[in-house]
Amino acid sequence: MKTSWRSASLVASAAAVLALTTACGQDSGTQSASQNVGATAPAGGYGSTGLGTDAGTGTDAGAAPGEQNAVAAAAAAGELSVTADAELGQVLTDSAGRTLYRFDQDTAEPPKTNCEGDCATAWPPVPADDATAGEGVDAAVLGEVTRPDGSEQLTVDGWPVYRYAKDVAPGDTKGQGVGGTWYALAPDGTKAAAEELPGLSTRNDPELGEIVIDGDGHTVYRFTKDSQWPMKTACTGECLEKWPVVAPVDADDTKGIDLQGSTPNRGYVVFDRPDGIEQQTIDCIPLYTFAGDEKPGDINGQGVGGTWFAIRPDGEPVGAPAQ
Repeated sequence: MKTSWRSASLVASAAAVLALTTACGQDSGTQSASQNVGATAPAGGYGSTGLGTDAGTGTDAGAAPGEQNAVAAAAAAGELSVTADAELGQVLTDSAGRTLYRFDQDTAEPPKTNCEGDCATAWPPVPADDATAGEGVDAAVLGEVTRPDGSEQLTVDGWPVYRYAKDVAPGDTKGQGVGGTWYALAPDGTKAAAEELPGLSTRNDPELGEIVIDGDGHTVYRFTKDSQWPMKTACTGECLEKWPVVAPVDADDTKGIDLQGSTPNRGYVVFDRPDGIEQQTIDCIPLYTFAGDEKPGDINGQGVGGTWFAIRPDGEPVGAPAQ
């Protein structure tokens, strides 16, 4: 079910957009000559896991010892059950209590897996053999799909089912949100989620305090080399591969965000970038996420290059040196 935030229109009137854009003084025909500054990782790589995990597939050759992967890959699902998770709500688990996952790059209609090779090592496919529906699971949603190697993989409402090699104990959900493509399964085959987030909202981080997050729960950042008034971007080209822009989010699809800004008409507007990409701003400050944040709650982009910082709901950077 979608929350009330989702009921709002995603398109503002042309007159309103033009007025707000002018107020921010953005110049879509110019940009800062300094680009990609601070987009490289600090010594030691991006956070604890680095970018060895492919953001698109979630593959990680170092996910777990080979023996552990082999055991996880060979284990039958047995009787499926439903486990209550404090953060994710109802989660589908196998007979051993291990969390089961789905992959956004797979398809359910028709069922098809796109996780092979190293991906299938980090995310072992769950065999269809012996899988049965326990309490709270509808047997009608269980099925199977033939993998390229000829084996039969369990499906739930058409979605191929996997375990995550880094989940070592019953109830672990370390695979949730990895690469922005892997999610724990709800009993009906949808993505497990206790509450659907609005397009932009805030959370209280134990290290950084109140910070902005996107609709997937990922931390939102600002780049101190961008210009606020007039709006200009210093992150283009390859920089955007590490720091994807936050796409426009309707004001009614937010919670806890300062929509007014420090000056009237300089609040929550869309930036028409010189490269043709539309980017959401807070107080005329362009917003980004970080490719090195593998899952919701990660803050691996904080302080990168001394120029990238998590952003507060009023647009202020968290922990940035005084200008």
